[in-house]
Amino acid sequence: MARTTDRSTTHLTRRLVQLYVGLALYGASSALLVRAGLGLEPWGVLHQGLAELTGISIGVVSIIVGAVVLLLWIPLRQRPGLGTVSNVFVVGLAMDGTLAVVGDLDALGARIPVMVLGIVLNGVATGLYIAARFGPGPRDGLMTGLNQITGRSIRLVRTAIEVAVVVTGFLLGGSLGAGTVLYALAIGPLAQLFLRLFALPEAPGPGVVVASGEPSTPAPAAGSGPVAAPTSGQAILPQ
Repeated sequence: MARTTDRSTTHLTRRLVQLYVGLALYGASSALLVRAGLGLEPWGVLHQGLAELTGISIGVVSIIVGAVVLLLWIPLRQRPGLGTVSNVFVVGLAMDGTLAVVGDLDALGARIPVMVLGIVLNGVATGLYIAARFGPGPRDGLMTGLNQITGRSIRLVRTAIEVAVVVTGFLLGGSLGAGTVLYALAIGPLAQLFLRLFALPEAPGPGVVVASGEPSTPAPAAGSGPVAAPTSGQAILPQ
């Protein structure tokens, strides 16, 4: 049993590392898109618009918006996980931390590569975070909750939410541009790729060792293989 316990602990540790590395990289990637100045992802447009309006840092705005969205889970009867709560704080803190290190960029020759890096890094972060399986982000739960309440498709609900978020953010002064379009086109394939790359096997279950401590040879338990990447309707983003 000791061997099984050790493997379970290692598995949990790896999941936790993936969760927090993914969330930190997500915040960093969002900050790179801000510095590129060529357009942000949909929720980033709203966060930037609110930051311009209030004078609060964009990372703190992200935390506040995430907390407000999380409160909307209550009437929608969604259940948060560790990843949900961690998302609210870690992404915003990482974003402000990255912005403090990476200064403003003036030359277009520097801004374009930073934009591309930010989008690719966002895909990596998405794969890490979701594959850790600690629960959806606050904004994802809003989407799935509305899907269950209204009976509308995930695609329609997500599109409606993001259109509303982008329009509101733009009216408040958020940045729309080529980066917004490129992000919309690229993030789905990137997320799917990295979800498969970072998928973890299920934790070892009981019965894989015998009393003597030597491995037994039962048939593999169902679900013990690599976790399949979500389908296109399920591969939701951490925000």
